[in-house]
Amino acid sequence: MPSFKIDLSTAVVFVATPAVPKVLSKQTGERAVDRETKAPLSTVGLLVSDEGEGNLYQVTVPETGIPESLTPGTPVSVIGLKARDWENEFNGQKRHGISFRAVAITAGA
Repeated sequence: MPSFKIDLSTAVVFVATPAVPKVLSKQTGERAVDRETKAPLSTVGLLVSDEGEGNLYQVTVPETGIPESLTPGTPVSVIGLKARDWENEFNGQKRHGISFRAVAITAGA
């Protein structure tokens, strides 16, 4: 499926929740990795405020693109943010949504 670039040039972005490892299977604990670089992936909650609206996004980022100093409330810049729609079936129920992926997150806006 195609992905779409997200323009954050007029937005203010803060860390809402710290990075947590992205897991492929809760049963096995298998960690998700970037297909190209093989870097482990994590998910970071970001609060994006733009044009009078604030939204919380869970963004997947390679661990190599997340500084250790990121804590909730830290203003950040997001590099290479893209959105992709997804759909799957689990236990006979169809689910769908939008996933967010970034190349890196840097402290400071």
